[in-house]
Amino acid sequence: MITKDSIETAYSFLHQKRNVYIHSSLDWQRDDIEYAIASYADDMSPELYDALSGGRCDFLRDHKRFQEDITKAVEQLEEML
Repeated sequence: MITKDSIETAYSFLHQKRNVYIHSSLDWQRDDIEYAIASYADDMSPELYDALSGGRCDFLRDHKRFQEDITKAVEQLEEML
């Protein structure tokens, strides 16, 4: 079961990190954000992660698709609120 609290928490965290990520020109900062989000995804509610990932096990963990993934996740969470 996906709780409203888990959606709100995920949205707040991912939205804030995405905003910093897309405006950052510092590679180390972007890498740190990718690492923080991947760690967060590891501890996220499995049901919520499955709903966001569409079955992709590397969702929010793939460096090449990270910006696309986090943007998609924030949009989906926004719709769930």
